[in-house]
Amino acid sequence: MKAPRGSSAFEAARRTLLLGACVAALGAVSGCDAGGRSNDTQHPALLAARPGPPPPRSPVPPGSHPLGVEQQRDSLVYVPATLSSGEPAPLLVSLHGAGGDAAGGSALLTPLADQYKAVILSPASRGSTWDAIRDSYGPDVGVLERSLDEVFRSIAIDPERIGIAGFSDGASYALGLGLANGGLFRRILAFSPGFIPVGPRSGTPDVFVSHGVDDTVLPIRSTSRRIVPALQDDGYDVTYREFEGPHTVPAGIVQEAAQWLDWSSPAG
Repeated sequence: MKAPRGSSAFEAARRTLLLGACVAALGAVSGCDAGGRSNDTQHPALLAARPGPPPPRSPVPPGSHPLGVEQQRDSLVYVPATLSSGEPAPLLVSLHGAGGDAAGGSALLTPLADQYKAVILSPASRGSTWDAIRDSYGPDVGVLERSLDEVFRSIAIDPERIGIAGFSDGASYALGLGLANGGLFRRILAFSPGFIPVGPRSGTPDVFVSHGVDDTVLPIRSTSRRIVPALQDDGYDVTYREFEGPHTVPAGIVQEAAQWLDWSSPAG
């Protein structure tokens, strides 16, 4: 699966410089190392949305639909046709890369949704990339909060099978939000991340990271090869896959990540 369009050379250079600043701050109290820690219990990265009692039946038919939570750049939800009515489903939040949109985030994992009976939620950033990539957590967290609330009200979701995934800038954001909200997200999938935005940590989510050894947008030596050991040193269970290729997500990596989730048997 190729990288979505929209990441300019300027954006690539910006992310590389940002990563360099984060790496230079390793070990600093307020630094943005791979851990990116903060003890602020009111941190804007924290999400309050949680699954409630299952709705009597899902009003959302199979297929991809706008959620109707935003007037512009609305979130999308994909409901697999293989999902039985009222059956608690796995939920995977899928985040687009820089310059992308909800459709781009959805396209990354929707091909496997029917196979694994998983609901895919794809929000869209308010700007050209996610807020914490440029600055700090802000309106994009609000979009995700509203989107999760709507999904939890309308679709039966298994609270033990909720994860967050992303590509490139979306992978960095998924790591930041996933580690901050480990009580909600039990699994994190990061395809070619750049860094982990500063934020709190909660829970012990498992992490899957992949990265191409020929990536020139977010070079592997200064990104995943630093991020993964730091997470492992902090006690996280990390599955790491390097592959021969550029800034992309090969279909085989997506399939392996889906199997790694181990949330349900493939539909047959």
